Amino acid sequence: MSSVRAVRGWLARGVVAALFGLLVSPLVIVVATAFDASSAVVFPPTDPSLRWFGELLASPTWLRSLANSLVVATGTSALSMAVGTTAALGLRGYDGRLRRGLVGLALLPLLVPGVVIAVTLLTFFSAFGLQQSYLALVLAHSLWATPLTFSVMQSAFARFDWALHEAALDLGASRLTAFRTVVAPEVRAGLAVGALVAFIVSLQEFVMALFLSGPETRTVPVQAWNSLRQSLDPLVSVVSTILLAAVVLLVLLAGGLAGLDRLATDT
Repeated sequence: MSSVRAVRGWLARGVVAALFGLLVSPLVIVVATAFDASSAVVFPPTDPSLRWFGELLASPTWLRSLANSLVVATGTSALSMAVGTTAALGLRGYDGRLRRGLVGLALLPLLVPGVVIAVTLLTFFSAFGLQQSYLALVLAHSLWATPLTFSVMQSAFARFDWALHEAALDLGASRLTAFRTVVAPEVRAGLAVGALVAFIVSLQEFVMALFLSGPETRTVPVQAWNSLRQSLDPLVSVVSTILLAAVVLLVLLAGGLAGLDRLATDT
């Protein structure tokens, strides 16, 4: 019997490893193609080189799109965390059907196709002359990021002992001070993951950015799409590699600040 369990355990590990390999292999291919000197996208690399990283540094268009993505993702992360955290806090005062209804309403934007939101927002922002602006992109991306940060913070708050918060209020702390000094340190894993999720959602969002961005606010996914319409541009692989490295670095940083165990259990 023990041998059967051992075989099943190894089979389960094998399936997990195979699935992980399928998920990671496209990323490995993209990263590998960024380090080839050929003018075409080649895998496996035949002439290892950093040529295209130098080409990226000499390309104002790609550098601008990279900076745009970082600016929009940072703004989206900040706005969605502020709204999502506040909404999760406010929902603590409700229960029953009303609570379930409000949660469903908060998650509703995730069920709306991106192209529908994009066309609607383009019409709305055009009325105020805000189309093709950073503000339009941040607000649009926040529509998808905020429900996710809201869900993350709901989970984090559900594990917090709110008697500590009430004790801080009884001792004279303001609500803001009590949250900053008592609640935030205990839910820092949720705060880190929520901000990271919002950042990544904005970084990879394409459909709304395609409708709402202009030549000066074009993000990396839109710029990559424009480039790939002509040919397989190695610069797309280079920028994708840089963004992938940035996301991995952010995950490691969040894990270092909040603790990997808390990232796994608190969210």
